[in-house]
Amino acid sequence: MRQQLIQALVALLLIAAILLGVEFGVREGYLKAYEFPPASRIAQGFVELTTVGFPTGVTIWTHTFVTVMRILKGYVAAIVIAVPLGLLIGAVPVLDKMTAPLIVFFRSVATLSLLPLAIVWFGAGELTKVILIGYGCFWVMLSNVIAGVKYVDPALIRAARSFRVSGWTLYREVVLPAALPRMFAGARVALGVGFMVIVGAEMIGTIQGLGALIMEARSFYRSEITVIGMLVIGVLGFLISSGLAAFERLLLPWGGGSSEASR
Repeated sequence: MRQQLIQALVALLLIAAILLGVEFGVREGYLKAYEFPPASRIAQGFVELTTVGFPTGVTIWTHTFVTVMRILKGYVAAIVIAVPLGLLIGAVPVLDKMTAPLIVFFRSVATLSLLPLAIVWFGAGELTKVILIGYGCFWVMLSNVIAGVKYVDPALIRAARSFRVSGWTLYREVVLPAALPRMFAGARVALGVGFMVIVGAEMIGTIQGLGALIMEARSFYRSEITVIGMLVIGVLGFLISSGLAAFERLLLPWGGGSSEASR
């Protein structure tokens, strides 16, 4: 506990030193404010975002809510489809061999490279953004579910079979619980992918959302607004990921090691 407090204190001191250094550099003319926005300017920008909004009338709370809803829609849809499909593929070796090349191929395609096609197919509205987020999250989650089922410790299966456990009971009582830690790890990685995709997806066809906020700020050379957008995205990702990790520890106390290893 003491070591963690010391590490946190050192991190805070380092951040404070960087902020003070940038503030001093801008005030003395060594740095340009639009390239390295100081903490004072970022604070003023945050006040503007919470009161007036940027663009005018769209506050940071609206941007944040819109982004979170888009991510959740795509993320939940990806989880709902990927989990049962991954459990099926992982349990049937023939299906795994047949689908492995396709999964590797589609997982390797950068999600944002599909943006032009997605706009042609679905337009530049909400559906396109949700589909892109779901696409990016889906392949990550599917791969982890399949791997979780395939790489269950054989000793667990042998032990269950020694007690004459087989078939669906074996899968439900042994394989699925053993695969859950890797599935949770995949869910957290997929969430990170969703946050990466949303920034690019929101730069087209909307003025609401954190990605749109960053894009608008770039157009008007408001670097402090860009930094605020980045910070809010980082905080959101951290909070949701921490929530998933806490839920995993509560539901799967035996899987803490794999959760730590996945970070």
